[in-house]
Amino acid sequence: MNFTKDFFNLVLDFGDQWVITKIETDHSKLHVYLYLEYCSESYEDPDSLESAKLYDHCELREWRHLDILHYKSYIRCRIPRVKCEDGKVKQVSLGWADKHDRHTFHFEIRVIDLLQITKNQTRTAEFLRCSFRLVNRIIHRCTERGMARRNISKNPFEHISIDEKSFKKGHNYVTVVSHPKSGVVIDVGENRDEKSVNYLLSNIFTKEQSQSVNTVSMDMWKAYMNSVNRNFPNAEVVHDKFHLIAYLNKGIDQVRKREVKYNDVLINSRYAILKNEENLTEKQREKFDLIKSSNFEVSKVWHIRENFKELFEYFNEEKEAEQLLIHWAHDSFMQNIKEVNKIILMFLSHAKGVINALISNLNNAMAERLNGKIQELKLTARGYRTFSNFRSAILFFYGGLSLYPLKW
Repeated sequence: MNFTKDFFNLVLDFGDQWVITKIETDHSKLHVYLYLEYCSESYEDPDSLESAKLYDHCELREWRHLDILHYKSYIRCRIPRVKCEDGKVKQVSLGWADKHDRHTFHFEIRVIDLLQITKNQTRTAEFLRCSFRLVNRIIHRCTERGMARRNISKNPFEHISIDEKSFKKGHNYVTVVSHPKSGVVIDVGENRDEKSVNYLLSNIFTKEQSQSVNTVSMDMWKAYMNSVNRNFPNAEVVHDKFHLIAYLNKGIDQVRKREVKYNDVLINSRYAILKNEENLTEKQREKFDLIKSSNFEVSKVWHIRENFKELFEYFNEEKEAEQLLIHWAHDSFMQNIKEVNKIILMFLSHAKGVINALISNLNNAMAERLNGKIQELKLTARGYRTFSNFRSAILFFYGGLSLYPLKW
């Protein structure tokens, strides 16, 4: 047994001040219990690190640790308490676990590693044979730790992206602020109304950072527009290509739904029309070619969208881009399709942001990729019931945070 204790002391490494003194097993439960004791003769105040005197020991407590073979292992320990110079009695610093947790840092590291692989809290909990609540609590703790460690107050943010993401059923959204250059989520705010977005932006950026932001990529949501104008006085709004094309795609689908009632050839044609040509299946291409060469209004809208996409293939000065946009709008209006006319008027009312998109290569491509990854998180988790859980998950996986506990 001495060899066994020496072996575990060597491989588990709880630090020089801690030693395993006893090992128990429960074969019916497949549990191993490792009894840990504080072996140093010196004690210190966990806050000031000043020398302190031993006062007593806490009651025996238990922490979940890494599995040993197919046995779930637990640390059992009576933590020393010290009397400090200020007269207060405090628990000594553990180093191998947070004082509020009932799992070790080694176990927490394993949870983080598995989460990064599975992107799924339920599967991680099942694999480690622990509760979902424990995994969820670790996600929150690691996110808080990472956000506390991250100091972005001195970082220059010349360009940022603001995007919305549906949260749960109904009109429930979160606002995602990301940094395209680094490809990480800066923070996530609840709701997308102007008050909420103002609160989010004012808490993320310092006054100096707000003044240094030159461009903001986003869609035409009024609350975002107003918040950007209020918080970033020197920033130009860029209504990026992806959102603009999305509006036209919506117009295509609206026209298709109207026309399909009278034209059987448009049945089951949604993806054949909306997908990029190079991504069409053979069956979709047959339907697409038939619709494209027809005189349906939906085919006219498809051409309007393609003509708009071509505007991005040229590098233009502002005046040239403005003329291209006006010519495209005029030609599109000539088709006299009511669903598209609304979109054209919206583009013209936000012409400055559209022109900025045409003359720059700034867009929400990275934000859209993050949006796709966040959607994957939602699908894997089968949704999130609370905003705090959703925010922590987004920042845990895509916030570029330092998640791991520091080595003791």
